[in-house]
Amino acid sequence: MDRPPGVSVRLKLTLSYTGFLMLAGVLLLAAVWLFLLRYIPERALILPGSTGTLTPAVFPVRSSLLHVFAPRAAAVLVILLVFGLVGGWILAGRMLAPLTRVTDATRTATNGSLSHRIRLPGRKDEFRELADAFDTMLARLEAHVAEQRRFAANASHELRTPLAISKALLDVARADPDRDTGELVERLHAVNTRAIDLTEALLLLSRAEQRSFTREHLDLSLVVEEATETLLPLAEKHGVTVETRGDLTPTFGSQALLLQLTTNLVHNAIVHNLPERGTVWVTADVRPGAAVLTVENTGEQLSPELVPTLTEPFRRGTERLRTDHAGVGLGLAIADTITQAHDGTLTLAPRPAGGIRITVELPTAAPRTRTPA
Repeated sequence: MDRPPGVSVRLKLTLSYTGFLMLAGVLLLAAVWLFLLRYIPERALILPGSTGTLTPAVFPVRSSLLHVFAPRAAAVLVILLVFGLVGGWILAGRMLAPLTRVTDATRTATNGSLSHRIRLPGRKDEFRELADAFDTMLARLEAHVAEQRRFAANASHELRTPLAISKALLDVARADPDRDTGELVERLHAVNTRAIDLTEALLLLSRAEQRSFTREHLDLSLVVEEATETLLPLAEKHGVTVETRGDLTPTFGSQALLLQLTTNLVHNAIVHNLPERGTVWVTADVRPGAAVLTVENTGEQLSPELVPTLTEPFRRGTERLRTDHAGVGLGLAIADTITQAHDGTLTLAPRPAGGIRITVELPTAAPRTRTPA
């Protein structure tokens, strides 16, 4: 934004310091006048001597004192003016030096360098708080930009893959017109379905990040019940038992997004489970200050280093790439983004017996009571 040049803050502070100093000097001189000079007589006094003779008093009159006092007072005011300007300029410069460092860091960040940090030394004050807050903002912004770049690169790669497969299949069909098109159509349908699923997942992820949704009071246990009922056929197909438990769990958010979150977590727990006789436990309950959703499953042993990275977009465990249900790699990333959009936290931890435990903590809401008719 272009602004016309104006007076610097340093000059404004200098003039303010000088003005207050001059005002203090004037008030001091006025106090001297009011409380001292006003009591001095305007005419010379003749006081009787101790021997009874009359001797003129040697006592200064007001006009004489004013004649002597006024030039000295003016000189003092001039000195205060010069002292205020010089001292105020120096003090303002020292006070605004941290702000100058913040401004330089802002310009550096504007030019695209987000790795610069102010790291202002000294004890805590307003400028140090501003510098620390700015450093924190730069760190988060740098991490966000890096994450967005990784996401864009991964999304481009994931979207390019089905398009490249479709192109290869069409090239094969063009080279061999007599080939049976039934298999080609089936493969193209599968590739196209995957591309559509990926696009819808990206749109859902963007919507959750922008928090462009309507919040309402809801019961998280009912969301769990709806999600598990929808996925029961998939669980039966994989030979997985789904056990749910939950009482009234009031929270505040989007019904559709929280249903998507729960569906993603339960779907992952079903698909990435033991080949036979696997189990998924889904629980919704209330803890002090939070509505908690917990999803656990049986499965292979997961390393503690791998588990925290599973919420990154397009991140999959190595075993997932060899399955028929690898998905688009956005299930946990979407769940994590939806959780953050609802001001909650999502925590992943490997189970000692195998599998994973996912805990989602959301802000609780007071349960809605029905008003009597």
